[in-house]
Amino acid sequence: MKKALSLAFVASVFAVTSARADDVQVAIDNFAFTPATITVKKGTKITFVNHDDLPHNIVEEKAAFKSKALDTDESYSHVFDKAGEIVYFCGLHPQMKGKVIVTP
Repeated sequence: MKKALSLAFVASVFAVTSARADDVQVAIDNFAFTPATITVKKGTKITFVNHDDLPHNIVEEKAAFKSKALDTDESYSHVFDKAGEIVYFCGLHPQMKGKVIVTP
């Protein structure tokens, strides 16, 4: 019984570690998304973190997702589960643009 529990525990730790390996971060700093273009695998979670002193948000150009206004050091995460190119911008500062390329 202990061996089965140990194997289950190892498997669950591996699954969590594997999921985290695909998580990435996009910084919001100096009125820009960094990196401005990022390529990820389908199912990747991207966390956008605002490092500016002013609020920003993330809006997908076709309104598939939209964050609330993020104050300094606040974040917003989204899982990109469909392959393709996703263009987004800051709804408060539309000149700020970024792109996510999602591969299968």
